[in-house]
Amino acid sequence: MANFYTDNPALKHHLTHPLMEKIVELKERNYADAATYDYAPADFEDAMDSYDKVLEVVGGICGDIVAENAEDVDHEGASCSDGRAHYASATKVNLDATRKAGLMGMAMPRRFGGLNFPVTPYIMAADMVSRADAGFENLWGLQDCAETLYEFADEDQKNRYLPRVCEGETMSMDLTEPDAGSDLQSVMLKATQKEDGSWVLNGVKRFITNGDADIHLVLARSEAGTKDGRGLSMFVYDKRNGGVNVRRIENKMGIKGSPTCELVYKDAPCELVGSRKLGLIKYVMALMNGARLGIAAQSVGISEQAYREALGYAKERQQFGKAIISFPAVYEILAVMKGKLDASRSLLYECARFVDMYKIYEDISKERKLTPEERKEMKYYSKLADAFTPLAKGLSSEFCNQNAYDCIQIHGGSGFMKDYACERIYRDARITSIYEGTTQLQVVAAIRHVFTGTYLSRMEEYKAQAVAAEYEEIKNILSAMTEAYAKAVEKVEAGKETEGYADFMARRLVEMAGFTIMGWLMLGDCQRTPDFKNSLTVFVNWAQAEVARHADFIEKFCPCELAAYKPE
Repeated sequence: MANFYTDNPALKHHLTHPLMEKIVELKERNYADAATYDYAPADFEDAMDSYDKVLEVVGGICGDIVAENAEDVDHEGASCSDGRAHYASATKVNLDATRKAGLMGMAMPRRFGGLNFPVTPYIMAADMVSRADAGFENLWGLQDCAETLYEFADEDQKNRYLPRVCEGETMSMDLTEPDAGSDLQSVMLKATQKEDGSWVLNGVKRFITNGDADIHLVLARSEAGTKDGRGLSMFVYDKRNGGVNVRRIENKMGIKGSPTCELVYKDAPCELVGSRKLGLIKYVMALMNGARLGIAAQSVGISEQAYREALGYAKERQQFGKAIISFPAVYEILAVMKGKLDASRSLLYECARFVDMYKIYEDISKERKLTPEERKEMKYYSKLADAFTPLAKGLSSEFCNQNAYDCIQIHGGSGFMKDYACERIYRDARITSIYEGTTQLQVVAAIRHVFTGTYLSRMEEYKAQAVAAEYEEIKNILSAMTEAYAKAVEKVEAGKETEGYADFMARRLVEMAGFTIMGWLMLGDCQRTPDFKNSLTVFVNWAQAEVARHADFIEKFCPCELAAYKPE
């Protein structure tokens, strides 16, 4: 009996972070639900016990069912016929297990049938599901779309749709089109309002994850004659009403259990969510931030799986009379994999806590007026969430790909064969740095916080925290990395008058910020438990070299050399 929660102490470590007490108290409105719902917690300890028990249920389903089915799902894949997408047989078993366990709509309020979980423990569940089968996470994890309905739909829509999600109906977000990938302003799916005030959708969407879901959030052009984001609105479509067919599903490299669909809308009835013209400007931005946090969790889960597969093989594989894990060339790879895994997980849960804090305050503000101190806190955490979300998605997905690559390398020739899970892990990992915004787009989102000082200010806050004497040397290294980062930012800012120079250096600056912040976070982790000490040492050694490499490039680069990089 495998359990992906109890076999991974790192999850319990992040669940018990000191900020969680405030998060839970705010989320539970001082535990007011205990008077109405017999399963609602009465205090902080009761809430944490509830999270712990539910996460153990998730871990058991992931270890005993979802992970066991992963190879079968990968081989069978999803299929398409008669205008519908069909899950692999074992995917249906996975969905049935999570539905019966009440694990759909985990973050939704209890009045809609949810568990009222904060983002942080919900993301832990996503971490485990992704370790079990990254493709299944793309079905189960899309329950996160319900958050957008909760935030922006009217009360009638919430009462009709959210209980269905909590009961186990699936969701999708229909954004991308054949001519509108990352540039969502170019979306042309047409939304037409009829004389009776109702709406219908006509057009095509492509690359829609779980595109034959029960409930769809759809970005469509509601304002005739417009061509930019100001003409787009958000709609909810109910599959039971018909009007949408699956033209085909993509034959993908990985995550094959998740049907990625091309959809044809033909007078499909739908409902406007929120206000017209805010579909992209407000609602999709909120939706994408949640999705990007989910992909960061997916990346961490895949990294965990890759590391464990590599470690297990290295302990068993014998060469020259001994296990290959005894060779420095192998155990160094494993140590760096573990360092990157722990670093990305620390960043993921720091980001999740920031998201929790600002979202809970935002929700409370709909019930009552926030105090000046609460509004100040909400603004502070909102800025941090905005800064850390692209950092977590971008860097965790890159580390995920590197760990999947190294997992195959540890396996040698065997890793290239379909006899081992690492081949599937490698294929599944590749998409994480592409969908929900490529790494390059995450850099675009993050660079603003480089130049406005958000990341540097946060580094200084980490630096101000006391550490045990045995960690002073690592703290000094991280302090030097912070200074190198600040100096590099100044150098690039000084050259901003050269067109394209700042954009050219953006990825280097964002990586310097991310690697340094990860180091500070892991140093903080070690103050609560020594379990991360080796990972901290390995990661900081690696990150120090990477930061120095970027700093050296920025220092020596002349903006006049930009022309050499531009294609002729």
